[in-house]
Amino acid sequence: MDILRIIAAVILPPLGVFLQVGMKGAFWLNILLTLLGFIPGIIHAVWVIARR
Repeated sequence: MDILRIIAAVILPPLGVFLQVGMKGAFWLNILLTLLGFIPGIIHAVWVIARR
């Protein structure tokens, strides 16, 4: 299942984080990072998924 989350994180970073943690702080942080730049959003999403 983590492979699907990582693929979702590369395509749409907040979706990957949402699938992992739900509507918690990491999700909102990822939306902010994705709006500021797509690459930081991807990095954060993969980090959140790999950490848990």
